[in-house]
Amino acid sequence: MRIAVPREVMDSEGRVAITPSGVHELVRHGHEVGVETGAGTSTSIADADFTAAGATVLPDAATTWGFGELVLKVKEPVPEEYPLLREGQTLFTYLHLAADRALTEELVRRRVTSVAYETVELPDRSLPLLAPMSEIAGRLAPQVGAHSLMSAQGGRGVLLGGVSGVYSARVVVIGAGVAGMNAAAMAVGMHADVVLMDRDVSRLRQADALYQGRCQTVMSNAYEIERAITEADLVIGAVLLPGARTPRLVTNEQIATMRPGSVVVDISVDQGGCFADSRPTTHSDPTYRVHDTVFYCVSNMPGAVSHTSTYALTNVTVPYALALANSGWREAMRADRALALGLATHDGALVSAPVAEAHGMEHTPLESVLA
Repeated sequence: MRIAVPREVMDSEGRVAITPSGVHELVRHGHEVGVETGAGTSTSIADADFTAAGATVLPDAATTWGFGELVLKVKEPVPEEYPLLREGQTLFTYLHLAADRALTEELVRRRVTSVAYETVELPDRSLPLLAPMSEIAGRLAPQVGAHSLMSAQGGRGVLLGGVSGVYSARVVVIGAGVAGMNAAAMAVGMHADVVLMDRDVSRLRQADALYQGRCQTVMSNAYEIERAITEADLVIGAVLLPGARTPRLVTNEQIATMRPGSVVVDISVDQGGCFADSRPTTHSDPTYRVHDTVFYCVSNMPGAVSHTSTYALTNVTVPYALALANSGWREAMRADRALALGLATHDGALVSAPVAEAHGMEHTPLESVLA
């Protein structure tokens, strides 16, 4: 099979969907790999490294997309890439379609077989292709929050860990999944005063056992969220419903009650965000203000640490990419239910039920597509 890896074009997105070791593995199994020139530059992977591993370096995006029967990406296609999509092509990438009706309609209209990293789901309900990026986004959130709290960035001028004789910053993390637990870990490590909230008491028990009093855990509900954010310097939204749009848990009116110069970091913005005023931003223009609160809503946070993120991501995606290439998407999904749950669109049909619900669209059941 011909496998294409385009250069990412989203603002400040430095990740690439393959590493030389991944190229070597695919080529070893008899596949052809084409990588767009410069795709790995921000990840410190040179074209020569891909060539040495067996890839063909292609001169531009159009040639690269045209080469691939299977296209591997990191982020969802942006409008300038829509014309490069074609019927019968298989696209394997993060899609986050529940928050993007335009892309959903484009994939359906162009009859692309699209497979979303973020909805590949193991029997234990874990998300193996989302987890490493959730880890990274969670660990970045206190860092970018601490930066945004500085006076020069329009924040309250609060040091996250405080100093002797001065209070530490209060950090509220909403959601104790992979991203939330990693955000709490970093915030605790930075000596902040941390509150971790979730609806699942078993997750809170895990956090209590891990941190032994260094992190306060609170059952998440509308009353407790409203109470917590009024006392917070930094609020990190780390809520996820796999494949579906994130629920809006914090209203504009509640944001108005926060301390002037406080900061919100919405990790879940690529699925719509859990704050009423969340909207995607970019690394080059990451923040905006709502009332007197600074919002940081970059939708590709792991792109800021592209080297770490690329290797963490490809560690888990390459085995699935190899299965798609070796067997074709249908046989690979028949053999692996986890991979099958990643199927979003095929041959003009929307397959993902959560995406269909988010947009009020019709969908075709997965079972009928695989049959």
